[in-house]
Amino acid sequence: MRLMIAALSGALFGAGLHISGMTDTAKVRGFLDFAGAWDPTLAFVMGGAILPMAVAWRMTRGRAPLAGSTFPAPPRHEITRPLIVGSVLFGIGWGLVGLCPGPALASLSYGGWQGVLFLAAMLAGMGAVPRLRRALDSAETAA
Repeated sequence: MRLMIAALSGALFGAGLHISGMTDTAKVRGFLDFAGAWDPTLAFVMGGAILPMAVAWRMTRGRAPLAGSTFPAPPRHEITRPLIVGSVLFGIGWGLVGLCPGPALASLSYGGWQGVLFLAAMLAGMGAVPRLRRALDSAETAA
């Protein structure tokens, strides 16, 4: 049952990304182009995701998820150096390619080798982060 719910939610997520245009790199670039021909339509997609998620967070207090062991902890609200650096790197990557992780996965069905290359590079970057953070943290404490 949990596996079916996880598969259904993943299918809904992927279909929503595709239908809304969030897998169209030109549409995403238009959304990010505040100084030029800004396209605000993806803001509605984000709002459509944020509102149900806010309700879901309220409803899940004290409950267990259907497809998993526990819900993730609420996010911390402090602004840290890793948050700033990670946000800048994420934004640069998103701006250069026009894809973030969810749409990148969805684009594998039609993106050709470029989608596979992007996903492989994204996974390599994610894999390198723990070692890089340890090196940066040890350099900071040594200074």
